[in-house]
Amino acid sequence: MSFKTIIALLLLIFITAVLLQNTDEAEFTILFIPMTVPKVAMLTSVSVSAFLLGVLVARPRRKARRDEDDDLDNDDYINDGDGRRTDTLSDEDREYIS
Repeated sequence: MSFKTIIALLLLIFITAVLLQNTDEAEFTILFIPMTVPKVAMLTSVSVSAFLLGVLVARPRRKARRDEDDDLDNDDYINDGDGRRTDTLSDEDREYIS
């Protein structure tokens, strides 16, 4: 087993133990409304919400699509007919080398 899997299992066991020990009811105020809710229900909802928020924050961002026209209009590159770069030297660089 990998280190990440072991940590995930230990965290799951810890959360389960905490939830099972807190089954009595408590009064919570949710959006200015006092409610009597079992602690296990509140702890579970907060844990699931925190997990989902963590997944949303940690997921990789999508890369922005580059428009092919931007590559074709760039004066620093000489392009062949299908839009691939064949030379990356600018005119000034070519003059300096000559």
